[in-house]
Amino acid sequence: MAKFIYRMQSILDIKEKMEEQAKMEFAAARIRLDEEEEKLQMLNDRKAGYEEKGRDLRKDALKVQEIMENREAIARMEEFIAFQQQQVKRAEELLEGARYKLQIARQESKTQEKLREKAFDQFMREENAREAKEIDELTSYTHGRK
Repeated sequence: MAKFIYRMQSILDIKEKMEEQAKMEFAAARIRLDEEEEKLQMLNDRKAGYEEKGRDLRKDALKVQEIMENREAIARMEEFIAFQQQQVKRAEELLEGARYKLQIARQESKTQEKLREKAFDQFMREENAREAKEIDELTSYTHGRK
């Protein structure tokens, strides 16, 4: 039996490498998004802590300086949170871009795989036909000799 050689194997290999690269980019984008969301959560927690401290300051004897500092800290946290929300949005956009690239790479890779399977099926049909022809010739030859 002859050996099957897919003439577009190099293209299939390239498509598979592109898919792997897209998977890695997607994973990196996912990690970045997780990190940005974690930073946002930490900022929100910190702001909640400042707000709780502000409520406690207002319960006790009024310490105007501390209350003002607390308000300033809360205002800064709100600025940081707004900035971090933008960072999260950018990371989400990057993740969506990476997801789209991965989807395209998978489609291209699967297309090449299907083409390879069709080529292999055609090869097998040709091989079976060739073998059947050889068997017929051998049978005709041995039957003709009798």
